[in-house]
Amino acid sequence: MVNEASALRVSVVVPVKDEAENVAPLVREIVSAVQSEGPYEIIFVDDGSTDETVSVLTGLKAEIPQLRVLSHERNIGQSRGIRTGVRAAKAPLIVTLDGDGQNDPADIPKLLAIFRDNQDPHLGLVSGVRVKRQDSIAKKLASTMANNLRRNLLNDLATDVGCGLKAFRKDAFLALPYFDHIHRYLIALMLREGYEVSFVNVRHRPRLRGQSKYGVLDRLLVGISDLLGVMWLLHRFRGPAHPREL
Repeated sequence: MVNEASALRVSVVVPVKDEAENVAPLVREIVSAVQSEGPYEIIFVDDGSTDETVSVLTGLKAEIPQLRVLSHERNIGQSRGIRTGVRAAKAPLIVTLDGDGQNDPADIPKLLAIFRDNQDPHLGLVSGVRVKRQDSIAKKLASTMANNLRRNLLNDLATDVGCGLKAFRKDAFLALPYFDHIHRYLIALMLREGYEVSFVNVRHRPRLRGQSKYGVLDRLLVGISDLLGVMWLLHRFRGPAHPREL
């Protein structure tokens, strides 16, 4: 008899905070996108919402049995939400996307197809790259500048680390050193551990409901210290090990 957890192919992890208006349509879109990809689960991690996000999600569980809802008792950040979901996931492949509806779940099969077509165990991450980004001019300019600076300092070849739509191996993610805001440095850290990273263009949609939780200035200030920390991690690493049993 096949264990139900081991039979799962993909776990979709979505961190959310105060997205009561967005979560129901997003869950249904995810189901439509992944139901042909084999056995799956959907894990929403509520990060201390003060609106009706949790009650909306729990109300969907009877309709969508693949849905799991985890909740932080207080707001501790998007990266912690992702980590909570990944640790709880039962499948070897993880897909993450933002909870505001701007990532299009219909693009999920494009990321999974790269894993399916590439059986190389060294492939650790497939990262989305947003085309025709639907954000304010200020956000797009700040993002371009930050990506250029980070790419030059970390040499990770990434042009859009802020895209929430990613697919990666659970074991690879859990092998990375954790810190808050790690989700913006997954590409550099996967490369540091010797994994390969692929990129795929994905759609980006305007936010139709709710409000953004991030501003340009707060991301800039946090990003500087994070960037210095990741540079230190890269500098202090002696390369991936590939031990063989004797």
